[in-house]
Amino acid sequence: MSQIITIKIVSYSEEIQALEQIRRTVFREEQNITEELEFDGLDETSEHLLAYVHQEPIGTLRIREVDLKTVKIERLAVLSPFRNQSIGRQLMEYAIALITEKNQYEQIVIHAQYHLKSFYQDFDFQSVGETFEEAEILHIKMIKSLN
Repeated sequence: MSQIITIKIVSYSEEIQALEQIRRTVFREEQNITEELEFDGLDETSEHLLAYVHQEPIGTLRIREVDLKTVKIERLAVLSPFRNQSIGRQLMEYAIALITEKNQYEQIVIHAQYHLKSFYQDFDFQSVGETFEEAEILHIKMIKSLN
């Protein structure tokens, strides 16, 4: 059964509890990523999206400026009962549209968990370089050109 998803740009300080709860559940509890790696001190200077079903926060991602030409999408997380319902896809579409609308960046970078590589390829991200481990999980750097 498909549900109506609402996605909003939110303030980290105002939605810290919801954002951190989703990320703790997905990254800390399910993937055993350390607290220090997950909460790296960059949230306050990032833009955050929250996905809701019936006003319940169920997914998130953050957008962080790397430099004047590059932005990075990170921390895409959807609570397990809501996976396989295109919520991650909708969050990515929203984020890419938001970044593109600003018309100031040349590229979007992600460090994709390797098993999700094809998911990001659907958004025209291209693999760059070799695979690497981050938090003991195999990743690949991927770039989407906005030119």
